[in-house]
Amino acid sequence: MQTEFLFAGFGGQGVMFAGQVLAYAAMDNGKQVTWIPSYGPEMRGGTANCTVVIADEEIGSPLVNHPPAILVMNLPSLEKYEPLVKPGGVLVVNASMVDREVQRKDITWVSLPCNEMAEEAGDKRMANIVALGALLELLPAQTLKDIEVALKAHMPGRHKHLLPKNVEAMKRGAEYAKKHARKAK
Repeated sequence: MQTEFLFAGFGGQGVMFAGQVLAYAAMDNGKQVTWIPSYGPEMRGGTANCTVVIADEEIGSPLVNHPPAILVMNLPSLEKYEPLVKPGGVLVVNASMVDREVQRKDITWVSLPCNEMAEEAGDKRMANIVALGALLELLPAQTLKDIEVALKAHMPGRHKHLLPKNVEAMKRGAEYAKKHARKAK
């Protein structure tokens, strides 16, 4: 089995880190993994996205055209990637930075206030982890415990003190998605 993900937003929103943590969790669990980052030409605040492919067997290509799971942290990313979600797939939207609802009816989606939820969990920089928790609630390619273990193992030393807050942020995102996701019709 193979599952593909796309994480997108502005530089500085942590989309690369969210993708890396998912990739590390899968890799630590013996899965085959690719993680491919892509940056826009801007120096700061430009576009940033990454793809993650998780598979039980060797991955033939790391390219992702219509992933079953996309996480977007801002409006330009929603505009660009909403049409690419595979029918029946999952879309997670940071409502703190997006002022419209998802238009697609053939996907499961949740729009949650990631920035505010991250602040409530203890640090506004964890909006990406809130969104990751929501994504994994809707498409459980890895468990929240797997992500917690990966955070503990791979988080830079200078950020280790934030581990409990990251776990709390992730759980808040998952709980929100469980209650508020809109299922595909």
